[in-house]
Amino acid sequence: MMKGALSAPNSASVSAPLSEQSASHITVLLQEAVDALEIKSDGIYVDGTFGRGGHSRLILSGLGEKGQLIGMDRDMAAFAVGQAVQDARFHIKHRHFSEIEEVLGELGVQQVDGILLDLGISSPQIDEADRGFSFRFDGPLDMRMDQTKGKTAAEWLATVSEKQLGEVIKHYGEERFAKQVARAIIKEREDGHAITTTGQLAKIVASAIPKIEPGQNPATRTFQALRIFINQELEELSLILPKCMGLLRAGGRLVVISFHSLEDRIVKRFIQGEALRDDLPSRFPIKAKDLPQPRLTAVGRAIKPSEEEVKRNPRARSAVMRVAQRTAVL
Repeated sequence: MMKGALSAPNSASVSAPLSEQSASHITVLLQEAVDALEIKSDGIYVDGTFGRGGHSRLILSGLGEKGQLIGMDRDMAAFAVGQAVQDARFHIKHRHFSEIEEVLGELGVQQVDGILLDLGISSPQIDEADRGFSFRFDGPLDMRMDQTKGKTAAEWLATVSEKQLGEVIKHYGEERFAKQVARAIIKEREDGHAITTTGQLAKIVASAIPKIEPGQNPATRTFQALRIFINQELEELSLILPKCMGLLRAGGRLVVISFHSLEDRIVKRFIQGEALRDDLPSRFPIKAKDLPQPRLTAVGRAIKPSEEEVKRNPRARSAVMRVAQRTAVL
């Protein structure tokens, strides 16, 4: 089990436990993300999306005895992997990353040197039929990242209105046939057929979409939309980003890996907003020194996986990583 204290480092290696339990998951932008954090030997870091520990393992390899890493994940399977790590420099919490302030407060940590967020869904979640994330396997229509709370996708579909369903599919899935898909789902429900499996839902969606994009399953956007909505993924992201401002010490790094345009847009706008902090007209009668000063500076341009990484791991193809550094401005 995990050691409770963060201040009692030992020589236990994290490499073996994590690598043994993460064979089914290939960490995206692994080296690039950890390099972007600019690990300090005695620094304190947060891996807000522990997953199967790929990033955490590499971060720990760069920390000295006084360094600390705090992992967070709302997925119980990921949390179990983290609990198996025998390293007193590491602590894992089963929490949403939007609860980062509470987690750090419980551990007596006021500020950190870096925060990493690897958004989206992990390979084990996709590949396990009983999680209900994928149309490739017929399983219960769950889709919850945290299976200890909240409604399943099946439970939500049993009561949602056609209007709200269409809006969710259009907004979160960017599906141009959202109305047709929503109508087909509601009709199936009104005909007395409960939609309880991924296979059922995939067939309904396929029947409602007149044209299929080459190389893409017609259910892709709808499944994405439901997953994002059920887990409130964009809301979680919007909550944590402002909190990072009070937790990162001057010079600390924020590294975020997004997997679709909605996430990346939120991250990009947040960094730009904190970097500019000046939406006044160009001739507004205020001196530059009196304007709000930047609390973040963008570090380089957005980074995408190399062609080699995408060949090795096709699921990395949509990843975009953005990096920002905290200034000394409060």
